[in-house]
Amino acid sequence: MNWNFTKMHGAGNDFVVLDGVRQTIEMTPERARALGDRHFGIGADQILLVEPASSPDADFRYRIFNSDGSEVEHCGNGARCFVRFVHETGLSDRNPLRAEIATGIIVLDEGDDEQVTVEMGSTRFEPAALPFDAAGLATRTENADTLYTLPLRDAGAGDVAAAGAGTTAPRSGCSDLPPTVDISIVAISNPHAVQIVDDVDRTPVEGIGPLVESHPRFPRRVNAGFMQIVDRHTIRLRVYERGAGETLACGTGACAAVAAGIRRGVLDTPVRVHARGGVLTVDWDGSSLRMTGPAQSVYTGQVDIDQLVFSMAMSR
Repeated sequence: MNWNFTKMHGAGNDFVVLDGVRQTIEMTPERARALGDRHFGIGADQILLVEPASSPDADFRYRIFNSDGSEVEHCGNGARCFVRFVHETGLSDRNPLRAEIATGIIVLDEGDDEQVTVEMGSTRFEPAALPFDAAGLATRTENADTLYTLPLRDAGAGDVAAAGAGTTAPRSGCSDLPPTVDISIVAISNPHAVQIVDDVDRTPVEGIGPLVESHPRFPRRVNAGFMQIVDRHTIRLRVYERGAGETLACGTGACAAVAAGIRRGVLDTPVRVHARGGVLTVDWDGSSLRMTGPAQSVYTGQVDIDQLVFSMAMSR
């Protein structure tokens, strides 16, 4: 079974994009893992699938699969690539587009400057929205935000290993890591735990990230964000993504970091978010959340998906 695909990226967060309107795509965790594998497959942080909408209020349905095969609710950088893909392949010339995701409808607008703006949907901060088990944790209030003190010793290598193929064990020994971290929690269709750090380059993201991502207090895992405040309109950000590990950029992670920073009183909208793969702009007035950034097609191709899955199974 041959699938046509397009390789794309948004600020370095890379995707395999599939047209499920003109061709039949039956996605499985095994197929998503095969496509995302950087050694034996095409290689990507996530797999994006465009399908006919099931809602009369949407133009298309948009699904996201992590490189570990798990399906997730939302991906901001992927959303920008989604609308660019739909326009470039002639699936639709509507602008803005309305896309159906797992948690509702998002609106996407491709500008003349090759930047794409996404209306990111609702933002929630209560533990049940992620979900997050906050029972018994120390908390403190900072402006309009609640910070939770998360003990890293509660998340061991066993929890990381159980989380799935896309999660890696910490590279730093536990003695090198802080015993706790203070996090803001944000749900933007998918869950985020954001902490402020002095220097993102010196922060052991590869050690702390998987411990937060697979912490037992997040039953569905969580995206772990590390935010450095540059000034009130500028941050630097690294994100260890649920099911994918650290990526060069994370759109929902950028939005979560900005929302958390504004609630904590250390940022003012709009905010330029410098990720390792590029720059995003996030504007949040307390209700409407908009993210703007690039989306780039890299190449197109065709893959025999069943042969790819079989060859990967034989190589292990």
